[in-house]
Amino acid sequence: MKRSEINRLIAAAKEFFAQHHFLLPPFAYWTAHDWQTRGPEADEIRLNKLGWDLTDFGSGHFSRCGLVLFTIRNGNLKDPTSVKTYSEKIMLVEENQVTPFHFHFQKTEDIVNRGGGDLVVDLYQSDKHERFTSETIRVRCDGVLRTVKAGGSVVLKPGESITLVPRLYHKLYGQPGTGRVLVGEVSSVNDDDGDNRFADPVGRLPQIEEDAAPIHFLCHEYPAASM
Repeated sequence: MKRSEINRLIAAAKEFFAQHHFLLPPFAYWTAHDWQTRGPEADEIRLNKLGWDLTDFGSGHFSRCGLVLFTIRNGNLKDPTSVKTYSEKIMLVEENQVTPFHFHFQKTEDIVNRGGGDLVVDLYQSDKHERFTSETIRVRCDGVLRTVKAGGSVVLKPGESITLVPRLYHKLYGQPGTGRVLVGEVSSVNDDDGDNRFADPVGRLPQIEEDAAPIHFLCHEYPAASM
């Protein structure tokens, strides 16, 4: 992906979040220049990969298979001094823009439609070999138990949520014709380095063509603390 495209997508996400009155923390607006002066007081942001995140999952077609998100808070499973056992994200999902089938080995999460269009969540249970099964799925949506056939969908309208437990495959995308979706995630600690299992191989981080200067660093790009 081109850096100019990443800059544009983050700017669009900030505008969309503001339209829905979802306010981001101050570090969401720190520029690449600001980060050059940040010392160890910002290490929680660096180490726990808070902030802007964006991927096309190696597809090369972000509009069809991609995601822009902002991690607001997160713990760290590798840091014994980390006091947070939870994580929160906010995401922008376009119509028919897919986050591919994946599950988490440890993380339990609530995916919340916080506004905009409708969000579609496709589901499969996994077996011990991490393959799809034909098993019927029992899933909770806002505390109400629902039954979904293998490969079936749950459509979340604004205000609705679904609880996704470990090893439950899920794919997300915006329902065609309903508009882009403001999607929240409330979960146990997020660990992208070791807790994600995609059904098909994907590239988690974008390959970036530096055709412009970054306005905001992505969460894996922060410079070391200045002293």
